[in-house]
Amino acid sequence: MALVGGVGASALPSELIVHIFSFLSARDKLRASAVCSRWRECLFYPALWTELKLRVGGGTNGSGTDETLKLEFLMRKIGSFVRELQLEFAPVEGYLSPLHDVEGRMEPAENDPQFSDRWKDAMNTYLDQVLCVLNSIRSNRNLQKLSLFGDTCILQDEGILDSAQFHQVDQGSKKIKEIQTLFEEVLTNSRRMKWLSSAFMLGMVTSSSLAAMSNPSATSVEHLSLLDNQLPSLVPAVEMERLLNLRSLALDFCDFTSDMCRLLSRGDHVPLHRLSLLINGTVLASKPLEGTASEEDWKALVRHSGNLRVYVMALDVRSQDLLTVLKPSLPLERIHFDSYSTCTSVAVVELISLQYNKTLTHFVLMRDDAGFPDLSDNRNEDPLVLLAWRCINLSVLVIHGYTVWAHNLVAISRLRGSNLRVLAVSEESIDFDPDPVFYLEEDPVHNLIKEVSLGLGRVWHPMMDTSIVLSEPFQHFYREMQSFSEGM
Repeated sequence: MALVGGVGASALPSELIVHIFSFLSARDKLRASAVCSRWRECLFYPALWTELKLRVGGGTNGSGTDETLKLEFLMRKIGSFVRELQLEFAPVEGYLSPLHDVEGRMEPAENDPQFSDRWKDAMNTYLDQVLCVLNSIRSNRNLQKLSLFGDTCILQDEGILDSAQFHQVDQGSKKIKEIQTLFEEVLTNSRRMKWLSSAFMLGMVTSSSLAAMSNPSATSVEHLSLLDNQLPSLVPAVEMERLLNLRSLALDFCDFTSDMCRLLSRGDHVPLHRLSLLINGTVLASKPLEGTASEEDWKALVRHSGNLRVYVMALDVRSQDLLTVLKPSLPLERIHFDSYSTCTSVAVVELISLQYNKTLTHFVLMRDDAGFPDLSDNRNEDPLVLLAWRCINLSVLVIHGYTVWAHNLVAISRLRGSNLRVLAVSEESIDFDPDPVFYLEEDPVHNLIKEVSLGLGRVWHPMMDTSIVLSEPFQHFYREMQSFSEGM
């Protein structure tokens, strides 16, 4: 540590050391505390740790234990007084990478003799870290924001996380039951909760968890998001009776029932501003759409909540289901289609462009498959061009996995101009039609870049790195939902 004004760092007054710490990130605070004992004494001054954001887990080569010890130390020091805690748990990173056999063929990771041990280590690390966090905050009465995300859904999607295998890690579900109990204790002891978010936290939240929340927190909570693809709903409609000041809500679309919508429309509830809904096509068989909010329910909610805006992610959802759920009165601002096997239809895109032409700002169309379907289908009027023409507030358009004709891309850029803040189209999605305008120069790509740049009023290029948009969809939904809700 350098000298400050000719005075050694160890001689600085405590107030000044705390002030210096206030400008540092959590990691840099810990590093700076190594200067001397005086600096270590000032490290965990409560005013320095009102907010903590961490991403833990996902380590390999035995690093999980070391990371857990560091997490335990940090949470033991600040868990009792931290006001805003945002943690992401990633226990499976690096454990599901494919393997090659001696002939170069791809083999799934679970065929690796060492996979079972690595998987058990990863899940044990995850459970221990969740227990560590909940134990440290169980008596924190001043906790105002708790946001937890567990990156475990990939295990469920791959069929790796079944009850028999999980029993090998957590016999009798002892740790899961303890996690559920601790989470309920956190809610019971809280008095000032304003933001409560749990996404895919592997059995932590149950249908009875929300009932444990203290009445003071139930009155003060403004944002609630509970997601886990579970049955029954994690947010029973009856619990909405207590959440009178709720301004932002995120949950599975199938759980947004007619009863819940009517409760939120009542005069004793403050108007809802943000609603994020996840439609997962793979669970619709067990969680049917019957009973979800009707057109009349949406009308009543919008009458009560005039500034309400909705974000929807549709993951591998059939077009006929989408045509059912996209009610005319639903005030859709953002929609994200993400699929592996299904294909968004022209009818769905046209419905969106007609019904939500005044509210839609974000349209994301993703498909992770070798085929690149063409929504224009040799028609004169491309549905994406019509979307850009009708949706006067469109500011973000992201496309990958569908064919986008170059001349239509130029038309979109000219229609929305500089108001289209993000136009991200992957290079492999772009195709060229034999229109002579694109052959005036030797390189049609260069001509496309020039024309789109002119239309947008800024330099534009096709998207080269598709990993930017091909992120894990549940993680993407969680992060988009966070920023969408925080912007209310």
